[in-house]
Amino acid sequence: MEPEIQKLDGGIRKQNSWPVLRKAMVSDYLKEGMRIVITGGPASEPIDQVRFITNQSTGELATTLAQCFSVAGHDVELFLGGGASWRPKTAVYFQTNEDLESLLSEVAERGRVDAVLHAAALSDFGVSRVRVSGEILTAAKLSSDAERIELLLVPKPKLIRRLREWFSQAYIVGWKFELEGTPAEVVQEGVEQIRRNQTNACVVNGSAFGPAFGFCTDQGLIRTLATKEALSHWLLEVVGG
Repeated sequence: MEPEIQKLDGGIRKQNSWPVLRKAMVSDYLKEGMRIVITGGPASEPIDQVRFITNQSTGELATTLAQCFSVAGHDVELFLGGGASWRPKTAVYFQTNEDLESLLSEVAERGRVDAVLHAAALSDFGVSRVRVSGEILTAAKLSSDAERIELLLVPKPKLIRRLREWFSQAYIVGWKFELEGTPAEVVQEGVEQIRRNQTNACVVNGSAFGPAFGFCTDQGLIRTLATKEALSHWLLEVVGG
């Protein structure tokens, strides 16, 4: 008999009996020709009508995931941030968190979704107010002659918190990107994301975790994948059976 999951230092768990755990994780989700929703790339938050705040997400991972699932015969809907440098023709593009929220809500209304891979780098903060030299901005564009510009940023609602509401039967995977902390701390944040948002799994990455990707469930770290391609094939196995 193979040994069961063993807890390691820092709360990270090693999976020595993956087939058993995998069956428990995905038994309700196994299907052929599944409908898969994938998000990726950066959201943008407008400052004025020409400037915006965004991030460095390229959309490469989401595109790689979409290609992997599509080649395997699944029906993929890919939503990418407008600033993504990877721009497949099959993708639908969004700018703001609210744009993606509308797209996902519309997808949910069209019928069952079997899996959601939510890799988009959305805006954590929105621009609530812009002051130029102490005055509230009323112009469509900030003047390049402005001596001082002040932005008031406020937290935005977490879109991941609505995924279970929209996709009640789906296998949902979130992402957690961190630059600071230890690998064990990042894994714990991934576990907390799962429990807080009623998702099924979380992929952790960033310099705090290391050069690879970590696939986590509410039991902790299950597998480390070295490349985007390896992660894509792993998720295909987990979700698709």
